[in-house]
Amino acid sequence: MSTPSTWMRTRVDRVATVNARIGWKALTASEYQPGGYVFLATPNIKSESIDFENVNYISEYRYEESPELKLKVGDVLLAKDGNTLGITNVVRDLPRPTTVNGSIAVLRAFDIEPRFLRYSLASSATQDVIDAIKGGMGVPHLFQWDIKRLPLALPPLEEQRRIADFLDAETARIDRLAAAQQSVVSLIQERRRRVLDDVLIPLRLRQESPASWRPLGYLTEYSRPIMYGIVLPGPNVEDGVPIVKGGDVAAGRLSLARLNKTTREIEASYVRSRLRAGDLVIAIRGSVGEVAMVPEEVAGANLTQDAARIAPGPDVHGRWLELILQTPTLEAQIRSRITGATVKGINIWDLRRVSVPQVNFEDQLRAVKQADVTLAVMSDLTSATEHQLILLAERRQALITAAVTGQIDVTTARRVPPSEGASV
Repeated sequence: MSTPSTWMRTRVDRVATVNARIGWKALTASEYQPGGYVFLATPNIKSESIDFENVNYISEYRYEESPELKLKVGDVLLAKDGNTLGITNVVRDLPRPTTVNGSIAVLRAFDIEPRFLRYSLASSATQDVIDAIKGGMGVPHLFQWDIKRLPLALPPLEEQRRIADFLDAETARIDRLAAAQQSVVSLIQERRRRVLDDVLIPLRLRQESPASWRPLGYLTEYSRPIMYGIVLPGPNVEDGVPIVKGGDVAAGRLSLARLNKTTREIEASYVRSRLRAGDLVIAIRGSVGEVAMVPEEVAGANLTQDAARIAPGPDVHGRWLELILQTPTLEAQIRSRITGATVKGINIWDLRRVSVPQVNFEDQLRAVKQADVTLAVMSDLTSATEHQLILLAERRQALITAAVTGQIDVTTARRVPPSEGASV
């Protein structure tokens, strides 16, 4: 990719210092305080504006341990570990003294516009390099050595500022459009929850005494009750038996793209917990309560201990039970039984005691048919809106990449008024 003749090729360590650390000398969550010095983590830098509110706090002693990580306005932050590796942000304001945890590198510009540096790191040109050099068998990691040598295309300083100003304005416009689309998704999801409650648990059932409802454990097949899965053993085995994790269940769907696998010898001792088509998988750790039905292609798989299998009994329609467990009424029951200070979860016996209304099989079928018609329409609306979000994200990324590599001249680029570009 060619750049204008007035631009020069350089790398990060020639225009900025790079500082980070591995760990904080055995710092543990028990040391966090109600107030004090802000200790940013990668979730705090994922949005366009750094989140200084939902943070952990550390003591002055810990803050002073690493003076090179005391943030200043203009510092560029780069996530260097985990699934968020490559995420960037820039400190535009500093409401209180702040530092970062070991997953974030601090880049302090000395011969480059900080915002231009941030956009350059976020561009596809640099992100592709990061993706190629990141290490780590389990948790992806970016070494300081590699960060310092990330290549940059550098225009004169004044042009850097013009590009940064242009991208600030244009990405903000795209972000406003994306926020509007995301609010539509949220409204659809909230409407979906209300539909489930109204259709599956109508007013007459809600007015019944809770004593007339049945515990969830009574609705399961006797030979295959609600039960835990297995302990996920060591590394993923390519030709082993698929293992479903609690995290594979989200938004009423079971993700089949990246299922872990275990050896057949280990799996053989957990025959009773193997999944059948029509069983339900429910997350009991982490995203507690997320539930989905097992499709044919996962039949015979097993599950980890952060998930449980529910086998609907002969008088229970599996789809009805799947949907009713997603209603706000039953979600509230499940949430009330969650325990754990750091890792949230629900005990298997408490899950069995969740109360479900008594509905005969024919009424279950009618409720499922009615709900599925409405949910299908909502699903189409959600898919269309999420597609718009994908296009906006692609447009945003393409614009950043083109601007910081000199593929567009921001002095002549037409600025689209906020009222335009509502459709993508």
